[in-house]
Amino acid sequence: MLAILKGWLSSHVLRLIGWGVAGLSVLTVLLGARQAGRNAERNDQLKKIIEVKDAQLRATLDAPRTRGELVDRLRRGKF
Repeated sequence: MLAILKGWLSSHVLRLIGWGVAGLSVLTVLLGARQAGRNAERNDQLKKIIEVKDAQLRATLDAPRTRGELVDRLRRGKF
């Protein structure tokens, strides 16, 4: 039985190696696509965070600096 198995393996080693390499190639492509998706999502999140921070900075620049300015804005209804 062992001799038959050795004979079969010795004649099919290259075919088995080829299938193994093909399987690893497919796995590598799938894992690369998965990582690319994660990176794209991370990039989108970073863009949203930057937009929010910019909006906060713009709001800070337009904010009243003293109580008097705040009262004036409230009276004018510009808030």
